[in-house]
Amino acid sequence: MPIGGFVITAVPEDMNAVLEQLASLDQLDIHGHDEKGNVVAVIECDTSEEMERLVKRINRFDSVLSVGLTYFNAEDEVERMAAGNYVPPRSFGNKPPDIDQK
Repeated sequence: MPIGGFVITAVPEDMNAVLEQLASLDQLDIHGHDEKGNVVAVIECDTSEEMERLVKRINRFDSVLSVGLTYFNAEDEVERMAAGNYVPPRSFGNKPPDIDQK
């Protein structure tokens, strides 16, 4: 299960609304925020593709300025791939046309 640490930067004046939006996401845990608009969060998803879609969704929130990855671990996903139990829908660097549509 991929896990990533993120710093989400939002418009400081809209922090309460952004925190509410983020809190509604089951795969995201908020670990702190400051008065400058920075939110420290951890996202844990079933696949890295699911995480990518969620990050893109957060980036579309009105008051979110950026979503920055600070840490990423997909060891479980890599082990599943090595064992033949998981085949990613794409190879790294070759983005399928539908990844943005989900």
